[in-house]
Amino acid sequence: MNWRAFLNACSLALQTIRAHKTRAFLTVLGVVMGTGTIIGVGSILTGFDSTITSVLRSFGPNSIIIYKFPLGMNTNGLTGEERTRKDLVYENIVEMRQKCGACEQVSPMLTVRNNLFITAKYKGNDMSGITLMGVEEEYADGGQVDIHAGRFFTGDENRRSAPVAVVGADLAKSLYPNLDVVGKSINVNGHEFEVIGTLNRPAASFFGQDDLRVILPFFTFRKNYPQTKDVAIIINAREGQLPQAMDEARVLLRTARRVPYSKPDNFAITTSEQMVSDFRQITSMVAITMVVLSSIGLLVGGIGVMNIMLVSVTERTKEIGIRKAIGARKSDIILQFLIEAVVLTGLGGLAGISFGWMISVLTKLVFSSLPASVPLWAAGLGLIVSAGTGLFFGIWPATKAARLDPVEALRHE
Repeated sequence: MNWRAFLNACSLALQTIRAHKTRAFLTVLGVVMGTGTIIGVGSILTGFDSTITSVLRSFGPNSIIIYKFPLGMNTNGLTGEERTRKDLVYENIVEMRQKCGACEQVSPMLTVRNNLFITAKYKGNDMSGITLMGVEEEYADGGQVDIHAGRFFTGDENRRSAPVAVVGADLAKSLYPNLDVVGKSINVNGHEFEVIGTLNRPAASFFGQDDLRVILPFFTFRKNYPQTKDVAIIINAREGQLPQAMDEARVLLRTARRVPYSKPDNFAITTSEQMVSDFRQITSMVAITMVVLSSIGLLVGGIGVMNIMLVSVTERTKEIGIRKAIGARKSDIILQFLIEAVVLTGLGGLAGISFGWMISVLTKLVFSSLPASVPLWAAGLGLIVSAGTGLFFGIWPATKAARLDPVEALRHE
């Protein structure tokens, strides 16, 4: 088949679709939904990946985070050994500062694991779900702090457990509307602190997440909330010495926690890149699951295409007989009906791409901080899959048409 014959077949397919618009639309509706789902999910996952990756990498390329559990793990998924692990202690930080030559900075972080019950108040205003943190002054040098007004606390204020706090942008707006926050008091679960600074919203944050941080000096946190012992260790390695810093920190912790040589670590040590890799393993499984689910729509659409093509073969039996009588080969008939099926599902794929693009736009409107966008791979995959669906499910009708006996076809009424 030459290009002219190919274009004629495409033109004939479009004429057939125009003649039966409603039937064609209902036929490819499954293809539209399946392709739209691929595009929509692809756009959301792309935006989600961009947001979470930015958040995780905001710790810095040379950062190491050490905690007794793997970060982000739900307590329900912990093993018996992990549940009985001892907390990291401040003495571990002191030892690392003295003995870890590849570590440029070592700082502690205390957090409350369940922040749903942490409430901040100022006069008649209150906010719950506060992210309460206890850190040392070095935390401000790690890129996690962007002061909007006031200042961060000093080492002296930390050492004497001064009742001071730095608060997040959204918390400041909610508790102190139209007020100068610096110098005001804040009550966090019954403890009073003086606000000495406010923060800008972090450039990288989880979409839809308000900045409800209350950052206290480490020893102030430990004094006021002695029951909280979830210490994490944040290490900034010297430039180019990240692996060495990880090895040194691991050896020091294993020695301090008396871990036998034959036993694995009883703590979790990770970097931002490792967290990104772990996160992408999860999203890849989600993507595969969604593609499998969307393939159900494509399967339904493909069966509809096959059904309508079989009807079309029956309706055009006499036309097929005439074409074969004047010299059309079996391959010409097969290609004609395959092209019609591919054009039909290809148009459905284009409609599905438009549908997926609308999902992407609506997602950005609802979650303004989620940079959902239609990736080229998703659009290309949608078109290929939709056209492939027509090709696969059009083989049987096309073969049936090609096998018609021309004499019997010409007798058909």
